[in-house]
Amino acid sequence: MTGRSRSVRIVLWAAFACVSAGSGHAQDAGTRDAAGATPTVVPATPSKALVSKTMIETMVVTGTRGAQRSILTTPVPIDVITSAQINDAGALGGEFGQALQNLVPSFNLQRQSNSGAADIVRPAQLRGMSPDQVLVLVNGKRRHTTSITGIDAKTGRGTAPVDFNSIPSNAISRVEVLRDGAGAQYGSDAIAGVINVILDERREGIDSELTWGEHVTRFSPAGNKDIRDGKTLSGKVAFGLPLGSGGFLRAGAEYKNRDETNRSGIDTVPFFEDEANIRLVGGRRNYKPGDGAAKDLNLWINAGAPISDAIEAYGFGTFNRRDAEGTGFFRYPIGFANIQAVYPSGYRPITTGLNKDLAFASGLRGKLAQWNWDASLNFGRNEFDGGVKHSLNPSLGPASPHKFDVAQYENAQISGNFDTTRNIRVGLASPATLALGVELRRQKYASHTGDVASYVAGPLADSLAIGAQAGNGLRPEETRNLDRNVYSAYAELSADVLPTVFVDVAGRYERSNDFSATTSGKLSARWEFIDGFALRGAVSNSFRAPSLVQLGFGTSSTSFGAGGRLTTVNTLPVDDPLARALGAQRLDPETSRNLSLGVTGSFDVGLNLSADVFRIDVDDRITLSERIDCGTPVAAEAVSLPPGTAGFLAAVGLSTADTLCDARNITAANFFTNAVNTRTDGIDVVASYATTLFGGTWDVSASYSFAETRIRKINNPAVAGVILLGVEEQNTIEDAAPQRRAILTSSWRNDTWSVLGRLTYQGETTRVFNFGGGFEPRQTYDAKWQFDTDVAFKVTDSVKVHVGASNLFDTYPNRSSSDINFFGNLPYDVLSPVGFNGRFVYATAQMTL
Repeated sequence: MTGRSRSVRIVLWAAFACVSAGSGHAQDAGTRDAAGATPTVVPATPSKALVSKTMIETMVVTGTRGAQRSILTTPVPIDVITSAQINDAGALGGEFGQALQNLVPSFNLQRQSNSGAADIVRPAQLRGMSPDQVLVLVNGKRRHTTSITGIDAKTGRGTAPVDFNSIPSNAISRVEVLRDGAGAQYGSDAIAGVINVILDERREGIDSELTWGEHVTRFSPAGNKDIRDGKTLSGKVAFGLPLGSGGFLRAGAEYKNRDETNRSGIDTVPFFEDEANIRLVGGRRNYKPGDGAAKDLNLWINAGAPISDAIEAYGFGTFNRRDAEGTGFFRYPIGFANIQAVYPSGYRPITTGLNKDLAFASGLRGKLAQWNWDASLNFGRNEFDGGVKHSLNPSLGPASPHKFDVAQYENAQISGNFDTTRNIRVGLASPATLALGVELRRQKYASHTGDVASYVAGPLADSLAIGAQAGNGLRPEETRNLDRNVYSAYAELSADVLPTVFVDVAGRYERSNDFSATTSGKLSARWEFIDGFALRGAVSNSFRAPSLVQLGFGTSSTSFGAGGRLTTVNTLPVDDPLARALGAQRLDPETSRNLSLGVTGSFDVGLNLSADVFRIDVDDRITLSERIDCGTPVAAEAVSLPPGTAGFLAAVGLSTADTLCDARNITAANFFTNAVNTRTDGIDVVASYATTLFGGTWDVSASYSFAETRIRKINNPAVAGVILLGVEEQNTIEDAAPQRRAILTSSWRNDTWSVLGRLTYQGETTRVFNFGGGFEPRQTYDAKWQFDTDVAFKVTDSVKVHVGASNLFDTYPNRSSSDINFFGNLPYDVLSPVGFNGRFVYATAQMTL
């Protein structure tokens, strides 16, 4: 079969799938490409004879600005996730990020705990890379990132990524996951790939959903205790209306309310605490690792309408408000972090976060002469109000407040884009597609101080801890107000140079007011050497400028310090004089080189395969420095300054006697640095099969992802004896995330019933701590299998009910060793993607009108 006849077959299948979907409310609308090409409509619930084939031949708009192509005819690997798959993913509380974790093996979203802001805004990885090395688009427009970075997180530590859970799951028509470097096409951040979230465009119908669920588990660290917690209630509604002739408006809302979970062990009390604490609180469950309580409200709108025969107006937006809590470490009754008259039995601080996220885009698109054009304005803003309650600033004595505002952060982005495409004849059998575009982007970041009581040294500072416990406030000298202007232009040319050979070449020029100009390019190609079988590959370079959050972020957190003691660590902006004194330098952009090579195959029996290998080299990768213990912590034994630090302190007017701790009430510090050059090698394999069985359709899909990251070079490993990258951060980069993930999904459905089973393999992970004095405990956690299931029954044409379970067989990771579990309190590590909350069961009622 020729390339032309194959294209005809694809179009016919897509058209037939649209007819098979039935009425408008059962359809998923696609979206136009960047230059306003006609959308392809894809069914949300395709007819039973076309499930697999429709998915494989879905036209995608990500990866090339030329004519839309199917996922097996693109020159680079792309996953397509439909709204129906997201609904069936069994995600906790309908979380979008968790749904992607359940469906895409190259996507990793670990549930954090005891991680400050990362308990509330969770970073996600693609292909084993940093969370901020993936570019997220909504309807093809750049999504803004969060205003905070997870200092206490393990995976994604020190990154400021997009908050996936601020995107409403019921707003989504489909998600296109481009697994290839794409900086030349889409700009900064697209080192690991691009995730394009395409919103629902249906112009009629009302969808509503109510879900209840909870964890039902047996917890062995508490003596095989049967636990029911984490109760979750979520409600969703969406509706569509026609706008004029051919226009649409789709809008909706989501509300989620999740209770906390607790997976603590029995406290044996650390040996360095006062012995009286064993009598007072020993043998209890004093800590509270797990999910914090959270309430989410999501609103969204998506609209478009023609305003003339040649011009269409469009707009879309999302809003999220999340009021959530995280968990802090327990403070013992007798110790320098407590006032026993206030908390006779000790206390566990609760971190709080109010996260507000707003995004809105609008534009015009149309056709002028031979050019399709799209002019748009895109705005996004994230605000995070951090606090802590049930806490103390012990140095203030009994008069200390128990609740503190510790900092406020804001990150905003506004961009203007003008994109054009047209077909041109260059002497080939068919016209080539030329795409040209420009972007102007302004970014702004600001941080604000916490309550004075959250960081001030009170009258008891000589004997008790200074600052709000689990959340020292941001000091005035640590606040920042930064902005950046970015200018870029790109060109892309794609064509079928032969009936069986497709080539795409792209280039981009980008510069900002705070960094020098960057150029990037990409060449990708696909060769169908036998009908239905093809080789594909790409070579490109990409880049990522340091985010304003990384340039200006300051905070404090509680972490394990020397001897395993809990230590307050201050993350300092890189331009902070004390950070410079300790070796911080101006951050440079990350640069990368990407290679990929793959093969795809489509068999007439309904079997489709793809396998792609890749290599990503990143230079000047930005990480957090090693924790630098500095000075003499109050009411604790002296910790010597690292060698060479005295010279740095003298340079900024301090002496070894007038230590960093005395000057700023800081016991330890870190900062961002271009610490390493890394190499990530991997392979992604995807297979799908569909057939009829027992009067219904049986679909099977299997996918496997392997991504191994290794450090090629440590840049400036030490400055005057101060180690900037130690074993903990090396562990974060190389071994903390699973290198291997696999997902096997089997589903059967007919007109009334559907049954889904999903088996997920989570590879092994490794945790390393540096407790000082050469004590660096290490533990590798075994790979685990998790089984999820969902059963749905169609009660009427409009009503469907689901019951299901995530982690049906109540699988837990390996228990942490006595060197790592902090005296029995933290029996499980957050590193395993299988999590440590155990089985989650749910029931859902859906109504479509």
